[in-house]
Parts: sequence; structure tokens; C-alpha cells
Amino acid sequence: MVKIEYVLFDMDGLMIDSEKIYSDVTNAILSKYGKEMTWDMKAGCMGKPEREAALHLLSFFPDISLTLEEYLVERNRLQDEAWPTVPLLPGVEKLITYLKKHNIPIAVATGSRRRNYDMKTGHLGHVFGLFEGRVVCGDDDLAGVRGKPHPDIFLTAAALLGRGVGPIQSDRLSSDHVAERARGLVFEDGLPGMQAGKRAGMKVVWVPDSNLLDVAYDGEEIADQILKSIEDFVPEAWGLPPYDE
Repeated sequence: MVKIEYVLFDMDGLMIDSEKIYSDVTNAILSKYGKEMTWDMKAGCMGKPEREAALHLLSFFPDISLTLEEYLVERNRLQDEAWPTVPLLPGVEKLITYLKKHNIPIAVATGSRRRNYDMKTGHLGHVFGLFEGRVVCGDDDLAGVRGKPHPDIFLTAAALLGRGVGPIQSDRLSSDHVAERARGLVFEDGLPGMQAGKRAGMKVVWVPDSNLLDVAYDGEEIADQILKSIEDFVPEAWGLPPYDE
């Protein structure tokens, strides 16, 4: 197995327990119309930029009078009240602290808007501060960068770390570019994000909610490893030093 030299992280549902807030808020809004978001619907939203995810969700409910803008305003109002309380998920602090201690480059690649990233992580600076600003958000001013499942956001994050991964949207890659991409390890919880990591030519550790395992999937991309929790990650399996006990 290729030795991992840098690590990229999704955020929502992977590092912080925000997916429950997304689900609770969305279903609170939909319940007014007698509707509910299922995991099949949610799976297609995960990791995507805000408006794209909302359009995907509302496409399942063409018979309700809720507009995209109305949904986003109400959803953001309810979510903003909850973000400052969102907790880290198990194993995250240990892993990030370990990677930082061993000088392994790390970055965040999230579909969240920058303002939401700040709200979700402001009270978790002891962990997110270790990324030292190496964060790519879904609404950053990056010309032509597409959302997950496209690989762009992970390639952009790798470039932010100074990795020579080559052009973002090109099939013409040198052997050096291909090799450099393969040295990256992506942690994801969403299906679109898992696909994005694999399309970027990187290794992917997929840490899905158990409900996602029951969602029909016919994509070509397969995660290199599936874990129930980041707590189960074994660094030496990826050519990394073992945890310091």
C-alpha cells in the first residue's frame, strides 16, 4: 500500500455531529407540509454546496408550496441557533492531534459555507485551530471548482497543502501527478464525498452513518476502507506511525 503523506477531512457528519441537526431542522420544516426527508433523499444532499443540496431535496416534493428561498431562510435560522453547540464525534480530537504531532499535513474540504464553518467550529478551536486555516469551503471564491461528487474540492485542498496534484479539471495527468494524488488520504462520511475522494485519485476511508449502508448505490467508486467510527482507525495500516498510547 502507498504510504500516506497528507490527510484531507470532510467536516459535517465526519468530524462534528451536525448531520443530526441538518435532519432535525429539515424535517421540522417539512412536517408543516406533511412530508419527511428519508435517508435516500439525504444521501444525495450530503457534502454538496448549500443551494445544490436544497434543490436536490426539494425536487422530491414538487407538490408543496415551499420555495427554495423560503426553505433556505427558515433552515438557516433554525440551524444558526444550533451550530454553536454541535459536538465533535468520537476519535476526531485524538486523530487530528496525532497527525499534527507527527507533522502530517492536514486540511478540511467541506461543502459548508464559510460563515457556517465558522459558526460550527468557533467553540472547537482546540481541534480546528490545528488546521491553521487550511480549509476549503463550498462558497469560497474558487473559479470553476465544482461540488462533490466532483473531485475538485479535495484537489484544491491538496494544492493548499503544496501538493503537486496537477490541474483540477484535466484527464491529462503526468505520472508524478497521479502518484502525488495517491499519497493523499480522504476521510468522508457521505456518498458524494466518498466518490469525490476516489475520483481525485486518493485513498478514501469512509465512515458512514449506519443508515447510509442501506441506501441503494450503483456508483463505480468504492471506498478503500469502511469504518463504523474514526475511533477504529489504525494509522500503521496506512504507513503512518502508530498512535502514542
